[in-house]
Amino acid sequence: MASPDHLFGLRNSFYIGAYHAAITSSQSVPAHALSPDELVERDAILYRSYIAIGSHQLVVGEIGPCAATALQAVKLLAVYLSGDSGNRESAVSRLRELLSDAAIGSNPILRLMAGTIFMHERDYAEALKHTHSGGNMELLALNVQIYIQMHRADHAEKQLRVMQQLDEDHTLTQLANAWVDLVMGGSKIQEAHLIFQDLSEKYPPTCTILNGKALCSMHMGNFEDAEGLLLESLNKDAKDAETLANLTVCSLNLGKPATRYLNQLKLVNPEHTLVKRMSSAADSFDRAFQAMS
Repeated sequence: MASPDHLFGLRNSFYIGAYHAAITSSQSVPAHALSPDELVERDAILYRSYIAIGSHQLVVGEIGPCAATALQAVKLLAVYLSGDSGNRESAVSRLRELLSDAAIGSNPILRLMAGTIFMHERDYAEALKHTHSGGNMELLALNVQIYIQMHRADHAEKQLRVMQQLDEDHTLTQLANAWVDLVMGGSKIQEAHLIFQDLSEKYPPTCTILNGKALCSMHMGNFEDAEGLLLESLNKDAKDAETLANLTVCSLNLGKPATRYLNQLKLVNPEHTLVKRMSSAADSFDRAFQAMS
């Protein structure tokens, strides 16, 4: 008989964006029931949850130099996301050192953190170099995200099919399915909406689930419904970057002021795609205006 998976609930909380629940439940998992690898995985999810709520310095301070490779990799993600370009450069440099070490370079959490950091760098080829072979559901789901950012929905679909063959009911498979459906558009939007609706009935509403439902509503032209979902999400986390980005777009489509949401987004995530896109559009307008004057 298979032994119980003591980390199942913890993983699921993290996948759906219930980060505070993940932090709390990680403390209730009995350490004596976990193998050494499971203990490292538990701590990795705990620290990744802290990163997700913006507690980067806590992670940097708590993970020491003698910690397991997986935790060192998580610490590098915290360093990378914590501030200036100097931090990002040092994190990428150290990450490359770890990846080049034959003894530890294939560690799945190290590869996952590498894919995440290089995706943030928009160095998709380097990200896929470390994630493309898969190995677990998180790496496959990250591949889907990378291909979507590359505007390669065909490759994202192939990764999704691999996930479906492994475990069609897995929470990450469901989320990846919804992401691909949103990119495909058309009748697939309704399918994505049904997935997020199903998740919202299974789990407490999180920013991840609420933003998913809101994106579906916006794609279907239901901007007022989307606004309600996004305001609910904002009430849960006033600093959630995706909520602020989606509220900016939603408000513009409703003819409402969006400046406050955009300014908040600039503060919490100045590197966000929407911030850069809006800044680029403003620069183009200024150049066109100067050329005419």
